[in-house]
Amino acid sequence: QVQLVESGGGLVQAGDSLSLSCAASGRTISTYSMGWFRQSPGKERKFVAATGRSGSITYADSVKGRFTISRDNAKNTVYLQMNSLSPEDTAAYYCAASGRFSIATLTGQYDYWGQGTQVTVSS
Repeated sequence: QVQLVESGGGLVQAGDSLSLSCAASGRTISTYSMGWFRQSPGKERKFVAATGRSGSITYADSVKGRFTISRDNAKNTVYLQMNSLSPEDTAAYYCAASGRFSIATLTGQYDYWGQGTQVTVSS
């Protein structure tokens, strides 16, 4: 089993940057595909970015060119660097781990979830 803890959320202004971290424990993330999702109040959880076990990466169109996902297997941590933030990026951000070898972009493909970290972007 994997435990995931997100950190790095906060309140920023439009145009600012923020870096999220997801620290894993219990098992090494090298055996998992890892992803980031976000959810606003009253809305469904949406895919943001993911990295497969082979190192492949994909992004949602809404964040492509602004967000960067990375993983440090030695530190058992996944990161999400977010640049050029806008109020539309305001949400709770969740880290997740999937037993799939390839990239997973659907919530149902993930086996473990963190508790989330809030990101609020003011205009």
